[in-house]
Amino acid sequence: MVAAQPLRVSIVGAGIGGLTAAIALKKNGHIIQVFEATEDKQEIGAGLGLQTNALRVLEHLGVRKENLRGLDNDGSVMYDSCNGQGRTFSFSSNNGVLCHRSDLYEELKRLAMGDGDGAPVKLRLGCKVVGCDTEKAAVTLENGEVIEADVVIGADGINSLVRAQILGHVQEAPYSGWSCLRTVFDAANMHEIPELEWINEGVSGVNAILVKETPFRRWIVYPIRDRSLINTVTFYTDSPGDKTDCAPTKEEVLERYKDFDPKFLRLFDLPVHSPLRRWRMRVVPQLPTWVAGRAALLGDAAHGTVPMFAQGAGMAIEEAVALQFLLPLGTKREDVPARLQAYFELRKDRGELIRQGSVDQISKVDFTAHDQLRLYDAIEASRAFYEERFGSGSLRFRVSK
Repeated sequence: MVAAQPLRVSIVGAGIGGLTAAIALKKNGHIIQVFEATEDKQEIGAGLGLQTNALRVLEHLGVRKENLRGLDNDGSVMYDSCNGQGRTFSFSSNNGVLCHRSDLYEELKRLAMGDGDGAPVKLRLGCKVVGCDTEKAAVTLENGEVIEADVVIGADGINSLVRAQILGHVQEAPYSGWSCLRTVFDAANMHEIPELEWINEGVSGVNAILVKETPFRRWIVYPIRDRSLINTVTFYTDSPGDKTDCAPTKEEVLERYKDFDPKFLRLFDLPVHSPLRRWRMRVVPQLPTWVAGRAALLGDAAHGTVPMFAQGAGMAIEEAVALQFLLPLGTKREDVPARLQAYFELRKDRGELIRQGSVDQISKVDFTAHDQLRLYDAIEASRAFYEERFGSGSLRFRVSK
């Protein structure tokens, strides 16, 4: 009997989505290369919420939860920005963990580069992809090198080059009209500021500071990395002068939120661990397809949106496991277009739900919607979809059910 042959897979983009897809497909025995434009790829210094739906997939792929050094996310405390009063909401089930993006990234690199099943992923840093032939599954690098494969996955973010090749035209992601400011504070001396006790009160999870009146403003605050750091994201409606992503000053931030209860503003008396950044949020319009020939989009390249559901990374992680189930060892090159079309059919409604639903959350915080999203089981959904569409007889994995 002839042994099943692995696919050659090129992944464009070495972010969380790209590395998770690499791990998922390498576990099937496929040969993976990941191309990243930057010479020293690092995740930005910010927190990340991994809800149950994402954490389930990561643990299935071999991620060790303890290596994330995260905070259990069991609920949320909603604070009124003006009077400082809070209401506690407990989730119906554990909602995953809150962690530092770089801690997750290092764990993904550990699995991709050697630990776990399959041959180590070949991570090619400083290799900018400037072209993609979707029929041949070939990518062209900035230096002129052409790499042919059997599958190309575009995990190259909201400004995706692969998206343009799949659609046949450049599809911009317009600005949403909202921005956010992100920073991480050092919590080592937080006990010296009694006004910050609210951060560790109530359930283990997110503190959300809400403004009832317009224009839209909101703060999200939670501890990460064994509570040694405090992640802070502040959202607001853009003003006419907000034209760039330039870093704001502390004084600008305090002026923008000067009507907040003083206990919230004391956050900015903590030492800064990661520089304050401004991020003008954009939303990818609904796309007619995510696939063409032997190429497919994943994550923000397909449905980038504002982070109100805290599911951006979660969707990329779910899509990675969908590819694992739809491209098992033994998949032939000629099978790839049909498998990628199936991937799009499986994932399009959920991707669109998150894309549009995140925008809708700006005007309404809906905990019922959050519950429905995090209880979704992408592993079982992908397994069932594969068996229904292609039959279980050829399903070969190196992972247990």
